[in-house]
Amino acid sequence: MRDETESTTERTAERVVIDPEGPLLMEGPVEIRLPDGTTAHSDRFMVAVCTCRRSRRYPWCDTSHRRRTREED
Repeated sequence: MRDETESTTERTAERVVIDPEGPLLMEGPVEIRLPDGTTAHSDRFMVAVCTCRRSRRYPWCDTSHRRRTREED
């Protein structure tokens, strides 16, 4: 049986989903430290983090990784 003080200091694991064709999906909220030292924060319950660096909203995914085709009428 666990000690009560131990359970209050344990951290729960966060879920991360890796999609080789798209963004990294993380259960939020998340805080990301960028290479320039700034921090990006999102309070959303699920966050899509850009892994292709094509996003105009980097580090957040804006689906720029998808191939865009226009249907002809």
